Amino acid sequence: MEKQLKKLSFTGLAMAILLTIAPNDVFAMHIMEGFLPPMWALAWWVLFLPCLFMGLVRLKQIVAEDSNQKVLLALCGAFIFVLSALKIPSVTGSCSHPTGVGLAVILFGPVVVAVLGAIVLLFQALLLAHGGLTTLGANGMSMAVIGPVVGYLVWKLACKAGLRRDVGVFLCAMLADLTTYFVTSVQLGLAFPDPQFGVSGSIIKFMGVFCITQIPIAIAEGLLTVMIYDQLTKRQLIHAETH
Repeated sequence: MEKQLKKLSFTGLAMAILLTIAPNDVFAMHIMEGFLPPMWALAWWVLFLPCLFMGLVRLKQIVAEDSNQKVLLALCGAFIFVLSALKIPSVTGSCSHPTGVGLAVILFGPVVVAVLGAIVLLFQALLLAHGGLTTLGANGMSMAVIGPVVGYLVWKLACKAGLRRDVGVFLCAMLADLTTYFVTSVQLGLAFPDPQFGVSGSIIKFMGVFCITQIPIAIAEGLLTVMIYDQLTKRQLIHAETH
């Protein structure tokens, strides 16, 4: 089992390395370095740091309970890195991408995703110029905290409702993705309110910029996560059970 997980992790690592040397000439969806006013950048960092601390505590507990989970955690981290680095240009001139957090949410819960997301965002900021250090708090709150929490709640509700496992996985991954972009729109709307319609008008405008490409991307991410989860289950690398 551990050998198979390591093989999958190395595959994800290879894909990540290829992404670091690939051309990077489109605007990334993560809020770019220096784009947010200092007050908002600091505020989101203040909110993100406690979540990161709780994630580190939870991560330590997971590894202490079963050291073999380290490989599966690495696989989830690689999955997030690869998917969230796939920048897809939008017809509106912006850029969208999947988030990849659904798998980790289902396997380990939302708290630990704050750590995985922070690591991914840090490496993307340093290696891919995707996002930034000053905006890592804001990007972390949207992609690694709020999105995963919503995905986890959807997963638990789907399990309680008796929905098929693949339907629950799909809904978790898709809605975690869409929530991330809703939160990003809120963050940008708060920082740059519309002169005429205020914060709400600005949020709606930012949502309109991203939704054209993000909705089909979220659906595709949901389907891909179902396939990955199904393969992990069939190969007995994970147990088909809720977190």
